[in-house]
Amino acid sequence: MWIFGRKGASGFSATSTAEEVTEGIHGSGLTAIVTGATSGIGSETTRVLALRGVHVIMAVRNIQKAIQVKETILKDTPDAKVDVMELDLSSMASIRNFAAKYRSLGLPLHILINNAGVLSPQFKLSKDNIELHFATNHLGHFLLTNLLLETMKTTSYEQNTEGRIINVSSEGHRFAYSGHLSDYMNNELSSIYAYGLSKLANILHANELARLLKEDGVNITANSLHPGFIDTELFRGHNIFSSMYSYAVVWLITPGVFDQGAATTCYLALNPQVKGVTGEYFVDSNFAKPSLRAKDQELAKELWEFSMGLTSSK
Repeated sequence: MWIFGRKGASGFSATSTAEEVTEGIHGSGLTAIVTGATSGIGSETTRVLALRGVHVIMAVRNIQKAIQVKETILKDTPDAKVDVMELDLSSMASIRNFAAKYRSLGLPLHILINNAGVLSPQFKLSKDNIELHFATNHLGHFLLTNLLLETMKTTSYEQNTEGRIINVSSEGHRFAYSGHLSDYMNNELSSIYAYGLSKLANILHANELARLLKEDGVNITANSLHPGFIDTELFRGHNIFSSMYSYAVVWLITPGVFDQGAATTCYLALNPQVKGVTGEYFVDSNFAKPSLRAKDQELAKELWEFSMGLTSSK
């Protein structure tokens, strides 16, 4: 039985903050990319990683807003290393441009945090004519990860360090329809089911990536997580709070209004407790069990091949 606030095996709980789960950890010498870093979980993740000495690249659509977040971080932590780069995850051209620019900088990459997400109140297509939730929440991160993987491998090998890839999913993955993912991708699903499908894809992606990296003997881990709730723009413009049913759905996706939303992300990024841990799902900075579909290895392989086909043709 889940009891709010009870500490798990890690020593942390739903009330643990991102600063608490990284206390005493020094990230100087590490470089991280955080997508969707202008608000909510992304901005808090950026702040705490920078506080711990990590060089953080904010990968964002809104450059001006990111600069404001960066300036706020620098006021509190003057020696923080934070940079801003433009990235629109709904556009494969933008993703390829971002990856090319990043590689040209010659920077290492130790941590990739696939955090950005959308929850659109209406059916929309991305710039590549793919359903917006699937395109942004999953496919964009899938392509970004693949394009930066060689940089992470090189960093891990040359510096003898463990790389970490983190997919921010959601308990909303339990709302995905059953069956083949490709059957529903461009259907006009209700926003909550389309969102759930993309969040299921986040977990499957991390699991299959973990399997492939382990198979290749690469010192890079890949895990997924459900974040706690933080002040976020994810639900901006949404009317899903208008009924008790919708309220219950949102509670399952983000179970409470706390300042601890970025804790699990930062835990997976820096905490030594998860060294070598890969292909797992976390909630409240502890191991957790996702849905049965999220653990389906054949479905993960199917999604991988489907995603490769979509990204290689754009």
